[in-house]
Amino acid sequence: MRYAGQSPPEIFRRIETLCYGIWHRDYPMHSPHVSNQQQDSFDANHTDLSHCYMEEPIGVKTNLIDAFDNANTPTKSCSRGKQNTSLLSSEALICVTLWYFFSFTTLFLNKYILSYEQGDPALLGSAQLLMCCICGYMHLKFPCGLYNSIKWDRNPPRFFRNMLLVGSLRFSTLILGLVALWYVPVSFAETVKSSAPVFTVFLAWLLMSEKTSWLVCMSLLPIMGGLALCSANELSFNAAGFVAAMSTNLSECLQNVYSKKLISGEKYCYSPPELQFYTSLASVCVQIPTLILMIDVSLIRTNFTYHMLLLLVINGVSFHCQSITEYSLLSYISPVTHSVANTVKRALLIWLSVITFGNKVTFLGGLGTAIVIFGVCGYNKAKEIAPTVHLPLKGEKEVHSI
Repeated sequence: MRYAGQSPPEIFRRIETLCYGIWHRDYPMHSPHVSNQQQDSFDANHTDLSHCYMEEPIGVKTNLIDAFDNANTPTKSCSRGKQNTSLLSSEALICVTLWYFFSFTTLFLNKYILSYEQGDPALLGSAQLLMCCICGYMHLKFPCGLYNSIKWDRNPPRFFRNMLLVGSLRFSTLILGLVALWYVPVSFAETVKSSAPVFTVFLAWLLMSEKTSWLVCMSLLPIMGGLALCSANELSFNAAGFVAAMSTNLSECLQNVYSKKLISGEKYCYSPPELQFYTSLASVCVQIPTLILMIDVSLIRTNFTYHMLLLLVINGVSFHCQSITEYSLLSYISPVTHSVANTVKRALLIWLSVITFGNKVTFLGGLGTAIVIFGVCGYNKAKEIAPTVHLPLKGEKEVHSI
């Protein structure tokens, strides 16, 4: 029952407030602010009060009870994230396009700095997160009309724990991804990450109680298989690179699912700039011990030039734009749909790497790309036929589809 576990005075207080709201809705003239002449005229025309007991005042009851349920809870209204939209919606398409563009520039700047400029992965990751902090702070202070700036009276619930967790995941994803690029080609790293939708389905069920239908799960198979075919001709196995790429995959999936949970929270939902800035700040704090242990200062002094500094700044700004557009996309779509979009992005990145580095295009690469495209179409159709079901969490009573 709705009032189970509440004290009798609290129940009576709710009922009294409910009755007060019903009375002033149906009989607004019985108000202390109405003159006696107006009140007498109203009473003469409303002597029959039987309809008060025959009709259920739907809407008033629900609104009053919901208002009391949410009382004294620090909240911020969410205009996005409550209802997921399609990947083909205009808002999602804009975010996807920008995300793909900045992902391409960041990935190939990473590869260029590490492979051709002999850059250090730990230094590169630190520079990216530091630029995220600087750009994110400027983004919070100057929204530029991209979101509504809201000042907090106090920190949201479990603020430091959430930011530290997502920040640690961001740092581990970044460092492990750079380590993977150090050992293996881009194509091999992206092939290992083709299993991301499976991990995302499991984590979305575990953390957000999203039950993905079997039809949608089956539609993920051609997407993952197509991505594997795209780079099957360039596989050069390396144990350290494989472990780093798989660890990056798990860390990124967990980060995205938990970030979606924070963006679409019930009591407080973070905006993409807030989540991007505070998690970057937490990542910088987490990476300090890693910098002390991993960075070779003498090597940095030897290879560091103004050209390298310029590359690090451009790469950091690009990484910031990639992160903010990805969080914006997560506020519109579900984690599984985001994972599908990420898989398509990886297939495109493999083709762009083939074009950029002059590698030959094979039949398997073209076939894999076509399978990925048809797989995404099948996924969108499967989502329409069998939408994802959100199972009720502890304290919830409704089950809704996404």
